[in-house]
Amino acid sequence: MAGWRLEIWGAAGLLLVSVLIGIPVGTASLGGSDVIAGPAWLWWLCYGCFPALLALCFLGHLVPRLDARYLLIPLELTAAGVVLLAPRGGFLPILLVFVTALAAELAPVRVVASLLLGNGGVIAVAVGLAGAGLGEVVVLALIYLVLQACSVWMVWNHRREAEHRRRLAVAHTELRAATALLAESSRATERLRIARELHDLVGHQLTALVLELEIAAHRSAPPADAHVARARAVARDLLGDVRTAVGELRGTPQRLDRALREIVADLPHPRVHLEVADSVAPDEASAAALIRCAQEVVTNAIRHSEADNLWIRIGTDESGAITLSARDDGLGTPVLRLGNGLTGLRERIESLGGHVRFDTRSGFRVDAAVPAS
Repeated sequence: MAGWRLEIWGAAGLLLVSVLIGIPVGTASLGGSDVIAGPAWLWWLCYGCFPALLALCFLGHLVPRLDARYLLIPLELTAAGVVLLAPRGGFLPILLVFVTALAAELAPVRVVASLLLGNGGVIAVAVGLAGAGLGEVVVLALIYLVLQACSVWMVWNHRREAEHRRRLAVAHTELRAATALLAESSRATERLRIARELHDLVGHQLTALVLELEIAAHRSAPPADAHVARARAVARDLLGDVRTAVGELRGTPQRLDRALREIVADLPHPRVHLEVADSVAPDEASAAALIRCAQEVVTNAIRHSEADNLWIRIGTDESGAITLSARDDGLGTPVLRLGNGLTGLRERIESLGGHVRFDTRSGFRVDAAVPAS
């Protein structure tokens, strides 16, 4: 998925940097240099554990079954160990910047602030252990403090923009659904008005014409009676055609396919693959329920699933009931908690005598059926 691929590449880059940044210190240590101030084995342990813990944090961020927040403390300890045990290790304090940036993504503000100040203190101690003067200690501590603050700001800004995009996509979907329902309701109202006009005006006039021709047929004499009989037959056929047209206007099924495509049109993410069978012909109540259900499925994929693709199919089963099947390739969850949206979806379907089933073990899936009208 596109969103996941971007995060995976970013995580891979940070992991690579966290490994490469310690190679000069490790090489110097193996060459006999005293670049490591404490036990060498302890530095190597911290240096080896940091990328492993960082990888678990990224994995926990992508897989909800792993809570990466609990890994922040050991990650901070290993990063501080790498920096303090090798105070002359060059760019090793960058590892502390990584920890603060990751905390900005996972932890509350107070935790991020504590890490930012604590890491500043760790860097100051490390620079002091390297034999630097007070001025250099203050300058380097401030430099890394600013780097941490910038990384936190960028992470928070990215999260804010992502949240704004999600809200905009949800508002777009809700607006399109409301527009589609209003358009279908307007078309249905207009068809009903035309049907009434045909019945009340043309139908009544034709009925009166048929009655007048019936009377004329009884009073006419040859050769005019043949023409009257033909006129009476034409009038009856025309009255039958008008009644048929009125019935068709009243019973015209809703254009579900067009309404649903208007909802998902121009939606940047996720990509919606919509399929509506030609045999689907819902009444107005069923069409409104299915449109609202499709809207909820789309907004759920935007808000919670982080899916790249969403498949929606509407068809009919053997009994003629209208079926809605939707699934996405987003994040699943072992425990489903129905919010207001999914609860409303279930209530809409069940109010029409149908049933609905949810499955979130692998992505998100909805299977619903509405009895034929």
